[in-house]
Amino acid sequence: MNRRPTAYLLDGVLMTTESMTSTPHRGANSPYSPASWLRRTLPRPAARTTLVCFPHAGGTASFFAPWAKLLPPDVELVAVQYPGRQDRLAERPVATMPKLADAVTNALRSGVRADRELVFFGHSMGAALAWETALRMEAAPGPAPRQVFVSGRYGPSRQRPGTLHLLPEEAFVDEIRQLGGTEPQLLTNPDLRALVLPAIRADYRLIETYEPDLTARLRCPIGVFTGDQDPEVGPEDVESWREAGTGDFSAVVLPGDHFYLTDHAERIISAMFDAPAA
Repeated sequence: MNRRPTAYLLDGVLMTTESMTSTPHRGANSPYSPASWLRRTLPRPAARTTLVCFPHAGGTASFFAPWAKLLPPDVELVAVQYPGRQDRLAERPVATMPKLADAVTNALRSGVRADRELVFFGHSMGAALAWETALRMEAAPGPAPRQVFVSGRYGPSRQRPGTLHLLPEEAFVDEIRQLGGTEPQLLTNPDLRALVLPAIRADYRLIETYEPDLTARLRCPIGVFTGDQDPEVGPEDVESWREAGTGDFSAVVLPGDHFYLTDHAERIISAMFDAPAA
């Protein structure tokens, strides 16, 4: 007997367990348009700066939604939404870092106003993606970020292959649960797990098979944030970002584990923009 489709509300997005067989088209919200990739929780047409946030492996644009109201009034938050999750559930996750960085770069070039300053913030896998995207934007005509902030990730020179994405399902779920950052119900509810796990595994495969260009350097300043109890990132990992660019370098260590940023959004924003958050 076929199971009836079930609907769930995840981070404000209605999800269903019903099979999705349709092919996305090249319309206004197709996977080829900036509207598919970029989310604005609180549009600010008069803003002078755009903060672009890159989520972690398995993460979504809505992870950064609470930041929008904390930003200075002249800064607009734009978060990247990867395929294979939430309102892009029907789309296949991107398989490699170069393809993902190319797609995000194209979306930003056409989906963010050219007269604004750009600031990037990426957490975990998103840190590597922010660096790769910034490299592409610096190498071409047009806007490029004035600064890139990376979080919860070691620098490109310390990239190492991983095998977590190859684990059997239960072992893989245990690893995700230990790291944190994923709502428990998404891993314990069988229907929800079936919805979210493919994208999480695909993201892990992407970052664990990522091979950065070790000769590449950003020209803009790089700022690093990390939690002092992060099992993934030690002091030497933070320092390794210094060699990923030729500009100024800074580092901020805050209390917490790999997902320390959920408790320190205001402090992170204040450090990035050198002023108290609004």
